[in-house]
Amino acid sequence: MTLSDPIKKLPPNAKGQVRYRFVVDVGVAPDTGKRKQLTRTFDTLKEARAEHARITNRRHEGTLIPPNKITVNDWLDQWLAKKAEDLEETTIYNYSVTLGRVRGQLGQIRLQDLAEDHVDAWMMWALREGRVRGGKAGTGLGVTSVEMSLARLKEALNRAVTRRLVAVNVAQEVTIPRKARKAERRVKAVVQPWNVVEVHAFVLAVKDDRLYAPLLLSLMGLRPAEVCGLRWADVDLDNATLIIENTRTLMGNKTVVEKDTKSVAGERGLPLPALVREALKGFRATQAAEKLAAGEAYEDSGYLLVDELGRALNGRHLRVRAYKVMAENALRRIRLYDARAICFTYLANNGVLDHLLALWAGHTNVKTTKRWYVKPDVEDLRQVLQGRLESS
Repeated sequence: MTLSDPIKKLPPNAKGQVRYRFVVDVGVAPDTGKRKQLTRTFDTLKEARAEHARITNRRHEGTLIPPNKITVNDWLDQWLAKKAEDLEETTIYNYSVTLGRVRGQLGQIRLQDLAEDHVDAWMMWALREGRVRGGKAGTGLGVTSVEMSLARLKEALNRAVTRRLVAVNVAQEVTIPRKARKAERRVKAVVQPWNVVEVHAFVLAVKDDRLYAPLLLSLMGLRPAEVCGLRWADVDLDNATLIIENTRTLMGNKTVVEKDTKSVAGERGLPLPALVREALKGFRATQAAEKLAAGEAYEDSGYLLVDELGRALNGRHLRVRAYKVMAENALRRIRLYDARAICFTYLANNGVLDHLLALWAGHTNVKTTKRWYVKPDVEDLRQVLQGRLESS
């Protein structure tokens, strides 16, 4: 070794061992702008020279990843904070919940130590017992839930690669096993939307309910958040139309977040069927009488979905009322959100053109509408067959 040799021979330690050390620049810290240096120590000169050459070559190629102590949790915190600058509050909340399933198993691992085996082991654990209740693992999470968590983790790790915090995205090739998907399909009951008979039974059951009109709006394909966000100023009863441009979403089942529609396509005008128009007229008259009776106690919020004192109701109130009606009338229980599928399956079965179907649903692409909300069943197929036979 010469005086200019970057590898220095260290004095023998207490055990008489001679070691070799070098210090090399590895770039500038992105957060502070200060120069970063890496110190490495080896038992042999050969090992030290090999590692110094490797680091130097990667630095010149621009592929060197400086070591850091950032954990998976640390990085997820940073990534979510950055995403929050561009995404809606409710979306960030959903991201946080989705990644929360990952943090318990992987969060304390140093980001640069995270391996594909870690992610794969987490995935299998989540499918077997990832549903936590009272701090304890229980049954497995659904395939969709695990897939969503994987997708968010992959997205966060891709950004870490771009930031040169890690060399590769170790989660990129981790996927849900086909056997797990098939096993879930065998045991998971697919809830079909109501058929026409069931819809008629529900409409008849809520005809005298105070929330008759808002529940009908759900049946005509509005999202619960859209029903909750509707204001009387958005409704034109004379021309039988309404405008969707405001939503009120229940976040974490306790906090109401008001915002514009989910996308530009979500902001749309819709025609009011005669039944819904008359129900809204009745609901407006009911609210006028309630306002008169309440006097100064009435809030007059301007929202369509309100209680007897004018206070805005949220999606939970609407769901609870709908489920109560289903139970009291022995109707097959479905999610209120599934009323969208009822509407769009009916429209698709009756020949509504794709671009009109997407417009009604508030989607940019009809593929989304058809994939998630058009769900024909065997009776729909029977009607097609019967029509073919009658026309032949």
